[in-house]
This record gives sequence, structure tokens and C-alpha cells, in this order.
Amino acid sequence: MRRLAAAIGTLIFLTACSEPPQKEIDRAQGAIDAARAAGADQYATEPFTAATTAMQQTHEAVTQRDYRLALSRAVDANERALEAARQAADGKAQAQASAQAAIARTMAIARQLSEQLKAAETARVPARDLEAARRVHADAQRALQEARTAMAAGSYLVVISQLQELPAKIAAQTAELTQAIDARSARAPRRRR
Repeated sequence: MRRLAAAIGTLIFLTACSEPPQKEIDRAQGAIDAARAAGADQYATEPFTAATTAMQQTHEAVTQRDYRLALSRAVDANERALEAARQAADGKAQAQASAQAAIARTMAIARQLSEQLKAAETARVPARDLEAARRVHADAQRALQEARTAMAAGSYLVVISQLQELPAKIAAQTAELTQAIDARSARAPRRRR
């Protein structure tokens, strides 16, 4: 009886390994496609890359007719793709929060530059001294509009990238305007009482 059970088990194992594990390959490919749709290629690159690499190894094992290895790699690809999809959801939420913060920070600092431009005009700072600040202000408004469009499209990493260096440029121009206003005020003749 034991010999018969062992023989049947061996026969099933050999039969299972005599052809490609198509069901597992299809399941793994479906998981990879779902992970990609969830944004894993952007927000969970490490596990997603591991899943696609395992899938590639699955196909290579099938080509070499090593169906046991193909089965193992397909199962691995499926598990890694599922993990990538889970991590993508978290990564996307973090990127969205970072993008919103970048927009808010850039808007606040651009507002400060706008106020300094008005103060510089009131202080009669020469127009040539305001050119760079006006250019940066216009660039900031354009970048913010593009960032809002990217945000609406769900391209959070694009928003973060677009606005990464802009606050420092705006702050530098605001500081220069402050110096120009202070210099202008120091040169202005004082009124007698």
C-alpha cells in the first residue's frame, strides 16, 4: 500500500514537472500587471523590479525546460508582485502628501516674494533691480500651475521634482529685494520735523 502511494505521488510530481506551470505563470503575470496598475513601478520599485526579474527567470527556466525552477520562480514572482502592490499604495499616499506640502510651501514663499516686490516698488527700487525677482516670480507662478495640473493627474513624483529647487530660488530673490529696499531706505533723505 505504501509503495502504491509513493508511486502515485512520484507520478503526480513527475507529471506536474513535465510541462510548464502555465497556471502559476499566468497568476504571476496578472499580479505583476495589477502591481504596475497600482503604481508599483514608481512607488515600490524594489519589490516590483524583483517581481519582474523573477518573471523573466520563469520564462528562461521554461525555455530551458526546467519546469520545477519555472514553478518556483513563478510563485516567487507572484509573491513579490503582491508585496509591490501593497507597498505602492503606501508609497503613493506618502508621495501625495509630499507633493501637497511642496505646493503649499512654494505658494507661501511665492506670496512672500510678491509682497516684497510690492514693497520694493513702493520704496522706489529701480526697475532694473527688480527684473530678476519678477522673472523668478513669473517662473514660480508657471511652475505652480504645472504642479497643480500634475497633482490633479496623480503625478505626485513629477510635482515633487518640479518644485524641489524652486523655494530656494524664490527665497534668494526675496532676500535680495529686502537688501535693495533697505539700501534704498538708507539713501532716502530724511524729512525734517
